[in-house]
Amino acid sequence: MIGLGKMGANMAQRLVRGGHRVVGYDPAEAARALIESKGAESAATLPLLISKLKAPRTLWLMVPAGEITDSTITALVPLLAPGDTIVDGGNSNYHDTQRRAAKLLSSKIQYVDSGTSGGIWGLEEGYSLMIGGDVAVVERLRPIFETLAPAPTQGWGRVGAVGSGHYTKMIHNGIEYGLMQAYAEGFSILQHKTEFKLDLHQIAEIWRYGSVVRSWLLDLTANALEKNPTLQGIAPYVSDSGEGRWTVAEAIELDVPAFVITQSLLGRLRSRDTESFSDKLVAAMRNQFGGHAIKKE
Repeated sequence: MIGLGKMGANMAQRLVRGGHRVVGYDPAEAARALIESKGAESAATLPLLISKLKAPRTLWLMVPAGEITDSTITALVPLLAPGDTIVDGGNSNYHDTQRRAAKLLSSKIQYVDSGTSGGIWGLEEGYSLMIGGDVAVVERLRPIFETLAPAPTQGWGRVGAVGSGHYTKMIHNGIEYGLMQAYAEGFSILQHKTEFKLDLHQIAEIWRYGSVVRSWLLDLTANALEKNPTLQGIAPYVSDSGEGRWTVAEAIELDVPAFVITQSLLGRLRSRDTESFSDKLVAAMRNQFGGHAIKKE
């Protein structure tokens, strides 16, 4: 396991629990110490990591998408041998995944992409794994996927050729954007209806059982509202990992209307504009044509 952030460390721990031998690498000493406390081994350098593994070796990357993934693969290739496999479990763009796999063909190093969902809950609940790669290679890695998944026959599968795993995860995250936005807007309407003094946590708990809108996201929403009913101290700023943008771009490329996902992405972008010039200009225009009052800062 390369990259021992919270998710990578949890995945390593789940594999150790399942009886797998795991060696983890991370440049941070504290991260390596943490994984050792969970029963795995660690290595302070990539060459040392490779020396601790028996061929054919499987290297699972849990590093940020983009340049860090590329540089890690570049550093690994001279250390590996034909038949070894690199699994990218991060949120890479599927175009990058296809490019990397093609580049590794001459080295006869296998490349597998595993779109991975589960977050901090995956250690106990298991991870949803959307896998792209050669059929025989994925089958060889089956024990790993079965251990990481919620159950050996649930929550994971090979969805197609290399790149398809990250593509599927990209669309998964786009859908997630839309679901989150719908819940957020609905609860915001409830919160603004002050006449009824609605208890949002109570409503979330009611909806969790029997309702057609029940989901794991709703479970997490209920948890958040129980701990902080007014969301005190939380800034109205929503980041994005990039996959929502990629999903919208893909929808445009394929001429597929994706209204909800697109609007949810725009909502996230809007949350970051604390000094909205466009809103100020709209207010100014209303004042110009209708004499509408302008609210001063």
